[in-house]
Amino acid sequence: MSAETIQTRRDWLLSDRPASRMQARLGRAYVAWRRFSANRLAFVGLLIIIGLLVVAAFADVLAPYSPTIGDLKGSRLLAPSAAHWFGTDDLGRDIYSRIIYGSRWTLYVVILVAVIAAPIGLLVGTVAGYAGGWTDAILMRITDIFLAFPKLILALAFVAALGPGIENAVLAIAITSWPPYARIARAETLTVRNSDYIKAVQLMGASPFRIVLRHIMPLCISSLIIRVTLDMAGIILTAAGLGFLGLGAQPPLPEWGAMIASGRRFVLDQWWVAGAPGFAILIVSLGFNLLGDGLRDALDPRSGDQ
Repeated sequence: MSAETIQTRRDWLLSDRPASRMQARLGRAYVAWRRFSANRLAFVGLLIIIGLLVVAAFADVLAPYSPTIGDLKGSRLLAPSAAHWFGTDDLGRDIYSRIIYGSRWTLYVVILVAVIAAPIGLLVGTVAGYAGGWTDAILMRITDIFLAFPKLILALAFVAALGPGIENAVLAIAITSWPPYARIARAETLTVRNSDYIKAVQLMGASPFRIVLRHIMPLCISSLIIRVTLDMAGIILTAAGLGFLGLGAQPPLPEWGAMIASGRRFVLDQWWVAGAPGFAILIVSLGFNLLGDGLRDALDPRSGDQ
């Protein structure tokens, strides 16, 4: 592709007067990608998350051993070696294979919590901000009640009531994660509900439900995506904390928090049993934080083009 063709396409994407909605959307996406790609640390975070997705998708191929079946007779608590890259645990299971399969459970928790918590927070925040009055007061006081408790403590209370298990842990984390999203959505709604754009839609006869669903919620999505991405690390740590306490994933599932819990007894002599899953949590959490910072710069409408 010639340099002239590339420049022509770039000018088309950056046109001040797009000829269609598709051109406008592609132009915004191109500008956002330029801002994002200029942030090298954010790009590193993106590569980490892509790597996590690839590892989770091809765990059956990448893992050399079973994540649940070990060799107590000849492979118990072996140090890292060519045969077992991250060593083995107290049941003779390959820690590398368990971390590979554990990436699936990490993604399972992260995706489900985001799918459950983000829409709840978006709905509560936009309805409260647009309706105002007693509706706003009631919804925000409920939100304040949830925000008054530390997230991990509240999640522990819900899991204790629901019972241990990965599904109940996901539900408990989702229940405790939506209030910040509601706050963000409400703040965004308050800034646009009296704008000329919304008033024009009202004059056209649109119902409050349609205004909130079709015109206000889309304006809140970019801020919500940024917050959700930044919260992924906290969600992973909360899930690992529940697993560490025995309230999350149950044995023999290779969940990273549960792996750290089982390895804490050997942390002084066989450090790799708890160190390897702890390092995996560190890397993935760092990746989500770096990605969230990059998305914040890329999707912030107040940022200038770089």
